[in-house]
Amino acid sequence: MVTLRTFTEAELGYFDSLPGSAADPYSFYGFPRGSAAARARWAESRLVSDAGGALAVDLEGAVVGDVQWHTVPYGPPPMSNAFNIGIRMLPAHQSQGHGTSAQSALAAYLLATYPVNRIEATTDVANRPEQRSLEKAGFTWEGVLRGAQWRNGRWNDMALYSRLRSDSLSQTGSIER
Repeated sequence: MVTLRTFTEAELGYFDSLPGSAADPYSFYGFPRGSAAARARWAESRLVSDAGGALAVDLEGAVVGDVQWHTVPYGPPPMSNAFNIGIRMLPAHQSQGHGTSAQSALAAYLLATYPVNRIEATTDVANRPEQRSLEKAGFTWEGVLRGAQWRNGRWNDMALYSRLRSDSLSQTGSIER
């Protein structure tokens, strides 16, 4: 069983360990990876703020991935904001259900903690394992965002999923801080 929690300072090296493009073609954006930016954000806010954040996916005391979220505005009143979420799992911990559990827990936490109605996620249209994971986590497929993401040297179509507050009334979520 995985839990979500804030990163400790000692664990920020996790961001240096993330696989490159050859290991994870769905995550190659051409940017350098590493912990320098994470360290600066951790010193400021422990990687968690009202506008977004990142939490460790913990399995038996070890960081095996991370989940992130950021605000997406859909209108002038703050009540129109949504959160877009993402996940990265270390290769040795993929395809074991941990990502599904983490995404479900993150959506439940965000809906229980913030006055948002919508949690959304996108993934490459060819990334069927992530699409199945989102569906198992209670997300609903909404459609395809054509040419929405520049990644790996070209424009890519994205599958769009959402989970609404009314989809999650009986679920709650919390994180360890």
